[in-house]
Amino acid sequence: MARGPLPLPVSLDPVSPTPLHVQLREGLRGAILDRRLPRGTRLPASRMLAADLGCARGTVVLALEQLIAEGYLTARTGSATRVAATLPDDTLPRPDGAARPALAAAPNLSRRGARLIAAPARRFMAGPGVPDAFALGRPALDAFPYAVWARLLQAEWRHGPAERTDPRGSPALRASIAAYLAQARGVACEADDVIVTAGIRQSLRLLADLLLDPGERALVEEPGFPGIALALASGGLIPVPVSVGPGGLSVSAAGPRLQGARLAVVTPAQHYPLGHAMSLENRLDLLAWAESVSGWIVEDDYDGAYRYAGRPLAPLRALDRGGRVIYVGSFSKLLLPALGLSYLVLPRGLVAPVHQALAETGPAPPGIGQWALARFIEEGHLAGHLRRTRRLYALRQEALVEAAHRHAADVVAVAAMEGGMHLIARSGPAWPAALGDAEAVARLDRAGISAVALSAYHVGPPEPGLLLGYAAVPERVIEPAVRRMAETLRAAG
Repeated sequence: MARGPLPLPVSLDPVSPTPLHVQLREGLRGAILDRRLPRGTRLPASRMLAADLGCARGTVVLALEQLIAEGYLTARTGSATRVAATLPDDTLPRPDGAARPALAAAPNLSRRGARLIAAPARRFMAGPGVPDAFALGRPALDAFPYAVWARLLQAEWRHGPAERTDPRGSPALRASIAAYLAQARGVACEADDVIVTAGIRQSLRLLADLLLDPGERALVEEPGFPGIALALASGGLIPVPVSVGPGGLSVSAAGPRLQGARLAVVTPAQHYPLGHAMSLENRLDLLAWAESVSGWIVEDDYDGAYRYAGRPLAPLRALDRGGRVIYVGSFSKLLLPALGLSYLVLPRGLVAPVHQALAETGPAPPGIGQWALARFIEEGHLAGHLRRTRRLYALRQEALVEAAHRHAADVVAVAAMEGGMHLIARSGPAWPAALGDAEAVARLDRAGISAVALSAYHVGPPEPGLLLGYAAVPERVIEPAVRRMAETLRAAG
């Protein structure tokens, strides 16, 4: 028998550095997994829950939306929100509380599996008192317009989706993305050219299956995000690293590595992780190469909107006259990681085959929030948010550079970049000679500071350094975090 609303075993700490919606989400998730909220339990209405907890209704709506997307809660139009009858299997505790049986021996992993677990891990929350210093890929959650987003989510829940399920993504969202890209990024496209996915890895796997045969070669940037090569390898392709210089990836310098390749994955606006912008000469050479081999270019414009010196650079797609560039973007890095929504923009010649492939397989992106995101874009909130965060990130980058110069110049050298959401700290004169960047990351982690080793992004000989994300770090937190980082590194000597 379905249970009525129960008092929730959750409390919020308004002085904690952890955002209230995160506290509520984690508290509810813990109560569900501990079975303090049994399956089928009906939750109080969001307005009543907000009153009980002493927080804004938008805080409650955002936490519930994230748990629904993760499968812990269910919600239907005109019905109450309930604990899901079937929870995510990989997080269920054993019913009797018994320990899981130990493996008799270490599992034999595939080569692909070994590469997967060797990829650099990213922490998203740092130690006490130092929120998100200096986690990568984390946007400024303190600048997100939660009240607007909650209103749009409430409207989506109240009215229900007006569209049938489409494996390409919500038609309303695809139309909004096309209009936004044409105006803000100079990418001329139509709604039919846009596919909504759950991330670039899913997009790459789809493209690998559709465009190349197993065993074919694909160019990737060196250094570069390891997830790109892993996604291509999972599709049976052979990733071929090409060194990136100050002008980005250069096909003229790739030499024999081009042999047999028909796909390249690049970050032209803001190379990840070094921050170089691809020069016009290298862009034109890359387009000419793709045309000559009947190949394809995947342009990952992961944070091209964030440029602090002049206007954002035009995408490679804007130069494409032969229909060879597949443009990829993400909302998770711009807005909320919990959205889990990305998109790709297809050349006209790929639209029909991709649509046919999706009709058979479908990427199944998260359905909740697509209508709300479409309205968020249409009403101008995305453009406004990007304007605000562009100014905010420029100030936070400047604060990080200045704090590093004042408090850590002996151990790290941190230089400003023209865009992006992270900086690179390279070893200074007092950096301990025997300290590798991977060990430095481990020591910083124990001190409550998040960083990623630059060497983890290299396939060949590593270039040591630390990647420090600053977008999610308030200016008041940056200076004490830098001091703690410097003290930790000096103590390693």
